[in-house]
Amino acid sequence: MKSDKWTRRSLMTGFGAIAAAFGVRPALARAQTSAGSFRPARHELDAWLDEMPGQHRVFIDSADAQGAGNAVLYANNLYRANQSAYSLDPHDVAIVVCFRHLATVFGYNDAMWAKYGEHFSRLASFTDPGTDQPPSANLYNADGYGRELPNSGNTIDAQIERGAQFAICDAATRFYSGQVARATGQSMDDVYPELVANAIPNGRFVSAGVVAATRSQEYGYSLLYSM
Repeated sequence: MKSDKWTRRSLMTGFGAIAAAFGVRPALARAQTSAGSFRPARHELDAWLDEMPGQHRVFIDSADAQGAGNAVLYANNLYRANQSAYSLDPHDVAIVVCFRHLATVFGYNDAMWAKYGEHFSRLASFTDPGTDQPPSANLYNADGYGRELPNSGNTIDAQIERGAQFAICDAATRFYSGQVARATGQSMDDVYPELVANAIPNGRFVSAGVVAATRSQEYGYSLLYSM
C-alpha cells in the first residue's frame, strides 16, 4: 500500500517535471500575456462614445421602469457631486444613460406616450403614481412629480441640458413595435419608424443596449447599473 502511494506521488511529480520541460507552464504564461495585451476592435457604430467631451466617463445602464427613473436620478447626482466636490462643469463629465429591455419605452417622447401609453404601461409594468392609470406622457420628463417617482423630479431634459446622451435599445424597440402593432391592428413596418422618429432629444438608437454597455467599457466608461 505504502509502495503504491509512493509510486503514484512519484508519477505525478514526474509528469510535472515533464510538463515544465516541454513548455506547458510557459504556454500558460503566454496566454496570460496575450490576454493582458488585448486591444478591442473599433467600429464606426461605436465612434460616438469616443466623441463625447469629458475628463470622466460614466455609462448608466437600466433595464426596467424603476431602473430608468433611478438612472436619470443618478445622472443628476453625478453632475451635482462632481461640481460641488471637484469644481467640475457638466461638460467635464461624459454621461450616457441607457434605456434597454423594459426601460426602453422611456426613450420615446410624449407624443408616443400620448398615443401608445396604454401599451407601454402594460409592457413595462408602469403606471402614473397619481392616478394608477397608464401615463399619457413620459413621466421621467414631466414636471410636477417628486418622490412619487424614482427620478425624484429630475427630468430627462435637465440632464440633456448638461450634456447627457441617451442610448436607446433598437432590439427592444423592434420588439415593442411588434407588440404595439398587434394590439392596434397596425403593421410593425408602420410603428417601428414612428417610434424611432420620436425618440427623446439626445437619444441615440444602439443595436442592443447590452452591446452598448459592453462597448462603453472598451472606451473607458465606468459602468453603473441602475435598478
